[in-house]
Amino acid sequence: MNISNLKKIVSRPGKRLGQGHGSGRVKTAGRGTKGQHARHNLGPTKYFYSGGSLAFVKRLPFLRGKGRNQSMQADKVAVPVDALNVFAAKSTVDVAALIEKNIIKASEKGSRIKLVGGKELTVALTVKLPVTTGARELIEKAGGNVA
Repeated sequence: MNISNLKKIVSRPGKRLGQGHGSGRVKTAGRGTKGQHARHNLGPTKYFYSGGSLAFVKRLPFLRGKGRNQSMQADKVAVPVDALNVFAAKSTVDVAALIEKNIIKASEKGSRIKLVGGKELTVALTVKLPVTTGARELIEKAGGNVA
């Protein structure tokens, strides 16, 4: 075995800080002198920390009034399958078609629309909307399909 055949050691272990004079990092252990970052067990400053002055969030006014905790998500709209009986056979059902037939309002266009099971579907349709399991069964039973 030659020295040239030995496996190379790629990474070196890190400096062991605060381990006495022989370590090379003696008194302040590489943290500089004084200051926030020299103190014991303090990580990086928080993103909301503003140097000891009043925090930015606390300087803002309260959000007052009714409904301040409402969800920012779009509303959910459930459409029963039997409402689709107004469509002609073999037609495609999507959001624009539902608005055109006045099944949903135009203001609900950005909402999360989902077809749910209902009484009965009598026409075969191609549906391009999210559906529940019961609604899928009714659509396929009528001869339609869910794309």
